[in-house]
Amino acid sequence: MPAASSSSSSHHYRTRLRSRTAPLLLLVVLAVFVVTELLRSSSRGGFTASARRAVSSPAKANHSAAPRKILLDPAFTPRLPRQSPLSLSLSARNALPPRNTGRFPALPDGHLKIVLYVHNRPRYLRLVVDSLSRVEGIGEALLIVSHDGYFPEMDRIVQGIDFCQVKQIFAPYSPHLFPDTFPGVSPGDCQSKDNAKEKGCKGDPDQYGNHRSPRIVSLKHHWWWMMNTVWDGLEETVDFDGHILFIEEDHYIFPNAYRNVQLLVDLKPKKCPGCYAINLAPSDVKAKGEGWESLVAEKMGNIGYAFNRTVWRKIHAKAKQFCAFDEYNWDITMWATVYPSFGAPVYSLRGPRRSAAHFGKCGLHQGQGSSNVCVDNGSGAVELEEIDKVPNIKSDWPVRIIQRQEGYQAGFKGWGGWGDRRDRELCLSFAYMYHVKDTSPA
Repeated sequence: MPAASSSSSSHHYRTRLRSRTAPLLLLVVLAVFVVTELLRSSSRGGFTASARRAVSSPAKANHSAAPRKILLDPAFTPRLPRQSPLSLSLSARNALPPRNTGRFPALPDGHLKIVLYVHNRPRYLRLVVDSLSRVEGIGEALLIVSHDGYFPEMDRIVQGIDFCQVKQIFAPYSPHLFPDTFPGVSPGDCQSKDNAKEKGCKGDPDQYGNHRSPRIVSLKHHWWWMMNTVWDGLEETVDFDGHILFIEEDHYIFPNAYRNVQLLVDLKPKKCPGCYAINLAPSDVKAKGEGWESLVAEKMGNIGYAFNRTVWRKIHAKAKQFCAFDEYNWDITMWATVYPSFGAPVYSLRGPRRSAAHFGKCGLHQGQGSSNVCVDNGSGAVELEEIDKVPNIKSDWPVRIIQRQEGYQAGFKGWGGWGDRRDRELCLSFAYMYHVKDTSPA
């Protein structure tokens, strides 16, 4: 009896234990299941997001072989001027994210990044901004506006852009930001054709005996700083390997420009695999195009040009040639020394009709007031036909190669303005400022 009673008691105990542990075990199982599903979901979500980035990112889609790390010349030590409070504040603005992302939250596959580089011609800028607002597809683009120095009215105009994502960057070492020290005018600098030994002044003359002019050298400094920053210094572009379109503040952009650039970028590897870039207009700034039913491969122009990171790496590798050439214009420097160093003609692919036009009649350092004197017809108007408002490039067109390269060629010695060793060293410093001395493989 006692044994039976003990057995019965043990049985009841085990029953009560099972009745208590069963819910706990169920809770544990459910908890494990929930955690597992969350992990799986997170993993799937992470993979999906990663896959989405890979598909939507032109950097991944283009599979560029362009290296990310650059081995610097160990004999050269980059030196950048000490920044002023204004310069530092502009550098901080350069790190801000693009505006208008609420209205344009996602950039689609195959979108363009457009760089508009400007100085201080507000009337010109208003015209180019107005033309951009009328471009079909502009809402798909990221517009980066690169300022040479800081000018409040230019800033206000760009702040008012609302038709696409827009990011502003300011050249923090622009001579216009340094009124009493290099790269502006330093005390004791030689002027004009001063003889340094006789006057005891500072500076190296160019090949024509002229000393540096900060407002003139800013042209080349800004373009080179901008290129290095856009390709290697911005979060928005550092992993982008696709084509970037570059335009200036006196370029009127046609309504079909965006779609035509997309077509040309797609056609270039098939129609002209040896072409380095695409262009929106002929290299002759006054030409409107031939009107042929064919694509055109010719000398690379400076109106609406676009190239990818692989081409940028070729250009960047020629930093010493670019920075040493005694010529204050960036484009003439490219035509006369950088492109010829590639060993073969540098062709750019374009359509038979222009999709951008140069509308200014004055140089960069004119036309900065409210007067209309430097703008054609006082308005910068460009005659547009209906064909200029829609994509007008056909994928089945052949390519005509214009082999004769007009204009500045290898052997041209330059117009000068770029003889001071300080400008050359600053230029080289821009080439290296986003890279480290690193011997690890790219």
